[in-house]
Amino acid sequence: MSSSTFILRKTAVLGAGVMGAQIAAHLTNAGVETVLFDLAAKEGPKSGIALKAIANLQKLVLSVPVGDYVIDYTTRLVRSTRPKIQGKDNPDAPPFIKQMVDWGAGPRAGQYLISGAQAMAAMDGRFSVALDDIKKVAVPVLRHRIGLNFQAQAEGKTADDLVDMLLKAVPEPEVPKFEKARRKL
Repeated sequence: MSSSTFILRKTAVLGAGVMGAQIAAHLTNAGVETVLFDLAAKEGPKSGIALKAIANLQKLVLSVPVGDYVIDYTTRLVRSTRPKIQGKDNPDAPPFIKQMVDWGAGPRAGQYLISGAQAMAAMDGRFSVALDDIKKVAVPVLRHRIGLNFQAQAEGKTADDLVDMLLKAVPEPEVPKFEKARRKL
């Protein structure tokens, strides 16, 4: 096993700052070793990972394939966070979202869910993204993209609670067996 494989499976390299620290805490709780570094600093991370190696790891992670059913699930999940679409009630949103959310996640949330899921799959040593990867990154990706209203605050609900409820409410698609891809890669 090469050292880059070891790093990819065991370590997440994150930029320092508030968001990097939050993601590091979440990944550490999930059992992933994290290394925080500051690109403006003169020294690199203490583990000696070169910036070129980090760029190569990023390319590797983004090359992990994502199935059409995972993209469809991600789209439905993100769309379900929005209580209204173009000023009208969103038929895809569960009732608790309509009651407790002022605004939901935008299209970039779906992009980051997929990128995060690609990273989880790569760290696990798998060659494609699974629905569980989307679920693992859903809370850190969506928590700050959902605006809770007074009703949610009065009931003591947090964005994390609503994302967990949403993951239970949005049904998983059936995984197609031996189906040709609808999208060209």
